[in-house]
Amino acid sequence: MNAANRLPTLYIPHGGGPCFFMDPPPAYPHMWDGLASYLRGIDGTLGVRPKAVLVVSGHWEAPVPTLNIAEKPNLLFDYYGFPEHTYRLRYPVSGAPDLAPRVRNLLSDAGFDSAVDGKRGLDHGVFVPFLLIYPRADVPIMQMSLQKSLDPALHLQLGEALAPLRRQGVLIVGSGMSYHNLAAMFSGGGAAAATSFDAWLNDAVSDPATRGEKLVAWRSAPGGRESHPREEHLIPLMVAAGAAAGDAGVRTFSESIAGKAISGFQFG
Repeated sequence: MNAANRLPTLYIPHGGGPCFFMDPPPAYPHMWDGLASYLRGIDGTLGVRPKAVLVVSGHWEAPVPTLNIAEKPNLLFDYYGFPEHTYRLRYPVSGAPDLAPRVRNLLSDAGFDSAVDGKRGLDHGVFVPFLLIYPRADVPIMQMSLQKSLDPALHLQLGEALAPLRRQGVLIVGSGMSYHNLAAMFSGGGAAAATSFDAWLNDAVSDPATRGEKLVAWRSAPGGRESHPREEHLIPLMVAAGAAAGDAGVRTFSESIAGKAISGFQFG
């Protein structure tokens, strides 16, 4: 735990599908090596084991913020066209249903309705990176959905509501990709937009005094809309940033993947 006796919050890139568990594209033989190393290093960087993880992925949207309350959540293989063995991955992590009342109370106090779901599996935005972060599946995980409006201001407010969990040993993680234009990912285009947006994003998250205002206006940022034709992979950042309270944001991962700038951030 850090000096303020609270865990940081994270925004992590989770890669593409089951990317860490298959051969990379021949044109990019080391495409995911750096990101895999970063994810494997998170546990040691934190210096303390969380009691539980509350993770928001870019792959679950619901009418209201919804909590997966399964005691032993299944995996949702929500990717298509990958090698057969990637549909046999296992991550036997325990859920954290006992966390649900605390989360729902915090959301309710902030004016949010919420719901629970005990049947949905953890999607690949959760189990793929956490297979590297906590490979022994020994830290309980609860997934929370995005709200389907994908409103950045609303998700910053969601994060603010959840901030007290940081003092209770809960690690809050937003899982997405800071660049997510699949049409351009492997083309020759998009690199300039990715670089511009990455630089803007690094600046935007750093100062807590101006962070919220800047992130709400991300669509007008240089390269913003080109980097995110649809914003579901960026919105988890808003939850992590909202829960950061007055903590500065620091870029903890930075790499060019398939020629596009990709970053991860830590708050606190």
